[in-house]
Amino acid sequence: VLDKETESKIKIYIKKAKFNKVVTIVEGISNDDIERTAKSLKRTLACGGTYKDGYIELQGDHKLDAKKVLISIGYKDSNIEIA
Repeated sequence: VLDKETESKIKIYIKKAKFNKVVTIVEGISNDDIERTAKSLKRTLACGGTYKDGYIELQGDHKLDAKKVLISIGYKDSNIEIA
C-alpha cells in the first residue's frame, strides 16, 4: 500500500492508438512507483499495457475502473482526475 501525502494530480484519459484501438493513459504517477502501479493496474484490470516517459498506457477503455484500482492501492481520490 502506498502512502502518498505530497502526490501530484493523476490524470486518466483515453485516446485512439494504432488501428482505431482505444488505450487508457494514466499520467502523473512518480517514477518510483510507476512500475509497481502499472503491474497492479494490468493485473487487476486483466489487460495489457506498458509504462514509459512518466505515464502508464493500458489497452482498452478502463477510465473508471483504473480510478478504483488506484484508490484501492493507496492513491487519494481527490488527486485523481478523469478527463
